[in-house]
Amino acid sequence: MARKKPLVVVTRKLPDVVETRMRELFETRLNHEDRPCTQAELVEAVRTADVLVPTVTDRIDAGVLSQAGPNLKLIANFGNGVDNIDVESATQRGITVTNTPGVLTEDTADMTMALILAVPRRMAQGIKVIETGEWHGWSPTWMLGHRIWGKRLGIIGMGRIGQAVAKRALAFGMSIHYHNRRRLASSIEDKLEATYWESLDQMLARMDVVSIHCPHTPGTYHLLSARRLKLMKKEAYLVNTARGEVVDENALARMLEAGELAGAGLDVFEHEPAVNPKLVKSDRVLLLPHMGSATIEGRVDMGEKVIINIKTFMDGHRPPDRVLPSML
Repeated sequence: MARKKPLVVVTRKLPDVVETRMRELFETRLNHEDRPCTQAELVEAVRTADVLVPTVTDRIDAGVLSQAGPNLKLIANFGNGVDNIDVESATQRGITVTNTPGVLTEDTADMTMALILAVPRRMAQGIKVIETGEWHGWSPTWMLGHRIWGKRLGIIGMGRIGQAVAKRALAFGMSIHYHNRRRLASSIEDKLEATYWESLDQMLARMDVVSIHCPHTPGTYHLLSARRLKLMKKEAYLVNTARGEVVDENALARMLEAGELAGAGLDVFEHEPAVNPKLVKSDRVLLLPHMGSATIEGRVDMGEKVIINIKTFMDGHRPPDRVLPSML
């Protein structure tokens, strides 16, 4: 007799090729409407599923997990970050958590580099001038920005994405600096021509551009606090394609409004999908709707990782991308 397929509940619409493969392998419940699940729907999902496939918009906290049914043994997150999941609570309940690391590195690094290029050169303002019909011709002193060649880039979090950004920025003539929980091997530092700063405060005070690439954890919440933001040079730029909660968004908005920072490029926000109105109004900010990893190739690769994690787990083996509380 054929073994019963596990019930896999997917919380959001995934690429067709991924959903089709899931249907072939598992008993799969899909979200055809592609709307965020309500709290009640998440609770119902954990009560009935063998495997839950959530995304960054789904809060799988201790309250939701406390109502999980006996069959739920795996949460295969469709995403690299797992700050949407209470991993410790899941582990205590015997539920394995996996993620999809590595596949979004190049896509996110590309978007970060685009912001590093666009913000100092005032591209958002230039687009707005064209769209509103306010452009009246070229002038030698109008819409002046800053070159990035020769500028210092400070990277916060030198993991896969941080290193990919450093590689790109180096090619654009930037000087690479970084702050990380652990110093990189000298061979990597040499390759990236990167300078390590044990003190984040000291690095921030010296950089022309600061780019955030650390995860959101209790330890990194408001890592860039009002105090730290004020350490940055008035002429500096901040870029964030990681997690909005890492930055004190209200403090950032106040500083931009007061001209205490030159500008910012933000793809993530502290209270997504809500965006601080002061940021929306500011002509010093380029805002994007959390699309740093939004490529077709990246989303398909994420889905394939989810499938591999589920299949490996269901075959009785340790999934390749298991996340443990000690890793956070």
